[in-house]
Parts: sequence; C-alpha cells; structure tokens
Amino acid sequence: MKKVTGEQKWGFSTRAIHAGVDYKQMNGSLATPIFQTSTFVFPSAEEGRERFAGNSDGYIYSRLGNPTVRVLEEKIAMLEGTEKALAFASGMGAVASVLLAILRAGDHVVCSKGLYGCTYSLFQWLQERFGIEFTLCNMNDEEEFRRAIRPETRCLYLETPINPTLELIDLKQAVNVARKNDLIVIVDNTFMSPYLQRPIEWGADIVVHSATKFIGGHGDVVAGLAAGPRKLLETVQMTTLKDLGPVLSPMDAYLLIRGLKTLGARMDRHCSNALEVARFLEAHPKVESVCYPGLPSFPQHELAKRQMEGFGGLISFEVGGGYEAALRLLNHVSLCKLAVSLGDVDTLIQHPASMTHAVVPPEARRQMGITDGLIRLSVGIEDVEDILADLEEALAFV
Repeated sequence: MKKVTGEQKWGFSTRAIHAGVDYKQMNGSLATPIFQTSTFVFPSAEEGRERFAGNSDGYIYSRLGNPTVRVLEEKIAMLEGTEKALAFASGMGAVASVLLAILRAGDHVVCSKGLYGCTYSLFQWLQERFGIEFTLCNMNDEEEFRRAIRPETRCLYLETPINPTLELIDLKQAVNVARKNDLIVIVDNTFMSPYLQRPIEWGADIVVHSATKFIGGHGDVVAGLAAGPRKLLETVQMTTLKDLGPVLSPMDAYLLIRGLKTLGARMDRHCSNALEVARFLEAHPKVESVCYPGLPSFPQHELAKRQMEGFGGLISFEVGGGYEAALRLLNHVSLCKLAVSLGDVDTLIQHPASMTHAVVPPEARRQMGITDGLIRLSVGIEDVEDILADLEEALAFV
C-alpha cells in the first residue's frame, strides 16, 4: 500500500501553498526564489557526465529543467493527483507538445464536438501536414461516440466544459469507452482548474491547462501545464518539450506559483459571482438563453453536480438580434473588459464567433453551437453588484 505523506493529507489550498517546496534547498526563503539562469555549473566533469546520462538528478540547462519550474510542476502534480507534471510557455505549447509526442502519421483522434479555436486549428494542421485525422463527436451520445472510433484511433481529446458553449462531457462514460478501445484520454481542464474538477479521478490519462487562465489568475503570464502518468509525461519531456523547446521561464513559473496560493479563494469568489450573474441574465428580457452549469435550467446540471466541485466562472449567453446586437452590448460595457482570455480577477467579455473561434469554419462553428449572438463572459472577483450594473447598462443598448 502506498504510504500517505503529510502533503497528501493536506487540504487543497494548503497543498497549493506548501506542496513541492523544500525550504532548506531554498535557503529558508518563504517565497520560491526565481532561478533566473540559463545554465548550471557542474561540481566536476564526472558529475556532468552523470547528469547527461540521467544517473544524477542535478540541473544541466534551463530548457531541460529549472528549480523554480520544478516547484510549480510538483505542485500541479500534487493538485491534479498525478505522478508528474510539466510546464510550458503557453497552453497551446502544452497541447501541441502532448499531441506531437503521442501521435504518429496515420493516427486518428476523436475530439469533443466543441474545441478552443486554436486547438481546432492545430488539429487541422496536423491533418493537412501529417495525416493525423480527427473527428468531432458528441461524446455524450454513446452510439455516435463508438461509431467515431476507428482501428487507427489513438486517443480521445476533450474539453469539459466545452469552450465556449459550456456543454459538459460525462467523464465516466468517456473513460469507459476509451478503456474498451485502449485509447489515451486527454482532458483540457482549463475552465475548471484542479480546484473544481480533477479528470484524473475519473480515469483520464493526461490533463492539460492554459495556466494563463485561472491558475495564473491575474492576466500577467502566458503558460501551459500538462499532468499525467510518469511514463507518458517523460515521453513528452524527452521529445517535444526538450527538442521543440516550448519551455516556461523561471519568472513565469514564479508568477504561477504565486497565483496558486490564492486559487481556492479566487475560485470560490468566481463561482459565487458567476451564479448571481447567470441568474440575472436568465431573467433579463433581452437575453434569449444562458448557459451556466450552476443553473437548474442548464440541461446537464445534475452531471455538473456529480463531476465538478463548483460551477466555475464562465457564462455563455445569447442576445436576440445576432451579431449586431452582440456588438452593441460589447461596445457599451465599461467595468467588464472587452478582451479574450478568461480566468482573470477582472471580468472579461468577448464574442467567440468573431474572436476566439474565428479560425473555425462557419459550418463547424454551427455544429459546435457557436452562433453569431453568443457572448462569453468570464466573471471576475469584483463586487458582483458592480458587474450586474455594468451589464444592465450595456443591455439597454441591445
């Protein structure tokens, strides 16, 4: 039986603050130091040889490993419940590195029917350049899901909640189908963070994040993360991360370590604010529909309660009048900032069809449920009354 250590017994926020830190190695520094160095001095030629041979755990060169980055990686592995984690220079760096390390020409991937625009674009590029095909699929329809799997299918790639429609994937069902077909399951957990959802606990193999979002939380860093079993992550580490070089800088790792310390507190506020905003929008006469997992009217509300520990800070809603109505609303917000990205302490609002998902062909957007009137709102941690007042004023122009 695996021994349960003190860190593993701690609650989530305690682990987010203290896990992975050896204060003796940091000369007693309370804050994790920024090891802003490109390379590391070997104490002897013999030790240099042993490090390159993989027989010694010392550092060589910051593209291959850095003490500040390692603290972040150990924290994420602990929070996601995995053997290992890796940090990358962006969320797409994490996604691309994992996929390129796992897939070969001729492989096939089954994807959730909705994907972040750049993820969709990456799959198109892989298909055109390397013959790695992909199929968008409603994974909640088990029959459609099974039909999408081919002999050459290598993995499942899914978002839950899906960006930007917030449709959920039943992780238990998806993993069960994957296991019967010997497929690797990769889950983008950006929208939830490990505080609200841990796909590994449902049987997923690898979790990826745009750490730019909730994990960073302050709009001042671009980063990505992947967490999973040691063997798979070491394959990524020793191939695409090492050789393509999408590594995270020590300074950015420091910012994410700092962001993790308040993740639990921020997520609680994101969730409570988002629920109030969703209720306000649902009752507003100029809003035709609202997608938020915390609303009882949300079609998958019961699933959300089963596999998530909170409903998150993202809301999608549709205004009557399509694109022109959406533009009028977006051009009249003040407190809510018109910007892409999400998960910041600031409330951010954007138009998926013309912004984050503009690279997705119109027909594919329609299949994903992304209409011209759809607006995505990332609810921040401001006083919720001020967010509501800003939206009320902007909706007057719709």
